[in-house]
Amino acid sequence: MDSIDRIEKTNRVTILAIESSCDETAAAVVENGRNVRSNIISSQIDIHTLYGGVVPEIASRKHIERINQVIAQALDTAGMTLDDMDAIAVTYGPGLVGALLVGVAQAKALAYAKKLPLIGVHHIEGHISANYIENKELEPPYLCLVVSGGHTHLVNVQDYGVYQVLGRTRDDAAGEAFDKVARAIGLGYPGGPKIEQAAQKGNPQAMVFPRAKVSGSAFDFSFSGLKSAVLNYLNGCQMKNIPIIKEDVAASFQKAVIDVLVDNAMQAAEQFHADKFAIAGGVAANTALRTCMADACEKRGIQFFHPTPILCTDNAAMIGAAAYYEYQAGRRDGWDLNAVANLKLGDTC
Repeated sequence: MDSIDRIEKTNRVTILAIESSCDETAAAVVENGRNVRSNIISSQIDIHTLYGGVVPEIASRKHIERINQVIAQALDTAGMTLDDMDAIAVTYGPGLVGALLVGVAQAKALAYAKKLPLIGVHHIEGHISANYIENKELEPPYLCLVVSGGHTHLVNVQDYGVYQVLGRTRDDAAGEAFDKVARAIGLGYPGGPKIEQAAQKGNPQAMVFPRAKVSGSAFDFSFSGLKSAVLNYLNGCQMKNIPIIKEDVAASFQKAVIDVLVDNAMQAAEQFHADKFAIAGGVAANTALRTCMADACEKRGIQFFHPTPILCTDNAAMIGAAAYYEYQAGRRDGWDLNAVANLKLGDTC
């Protein structure tokens, strides 16, 4: 190894990251928070589709079955071993507690065996940090909308690891509403991609569903009323023997969700004089949302950032990206690190 190689190795921080918060078993090798050497995801969608949604016990079992193979594949794809790692990172919340425990236990075992630092990562922080992988020029401060099956958060990213939650859903997350409406109109699971696909063939103006505003909190969200309005429409059609055009329902519902997300986001951007705005999370893969948010940002002269679809869904590369900045800040977790199912953004063990 020559002197240049030694300098590069000294300045490089390589992290093995593990993600198991829901129904994806994932591992990745990430350098300096933005360079992904490998990103392996073992999805359980086919199994949970049989039940119309994620079954926690099955998810936990499948994580146990797959986690060793996924980690081995991530290291092999990166052309590295555990001896090349500077730290082990893992999602420790929020999520399904049984699923989280599998990843946390594995990460603790590897870190202990190899005498490596252990870094617990908040799942939402991981989603936000996915933007650093795709957009290497992006740096705080900026605003970020995190929309997924379990979360809808509007966040002021003040610095790496420093977050101010401006708004969150008061009931259903946006992705949860997608799943429930998709099930109601017979599209199946997972709801997000099914709704988007059907909406492309439908008329978004066919029905006018409500756009909820939360009294006294301009940036909070509520989607349960919208979901109920769709269910009431479907029940009314069935009682009156009126044909239901699934594509029109999907398109009208999707437009209602996107209108609220974009409106709240742009209000926050204007109030905080933001010049950069990002989206993250599974619903951020929705093409219509991306297009509407990009248009809204362009009208206001705001730079718009988003990850590729594979980095929007649950993955370990985003956990490695977030962990790098925790590592640089000197954060290390002990062997008492535990899964926290309802962990709030900004909280730490």
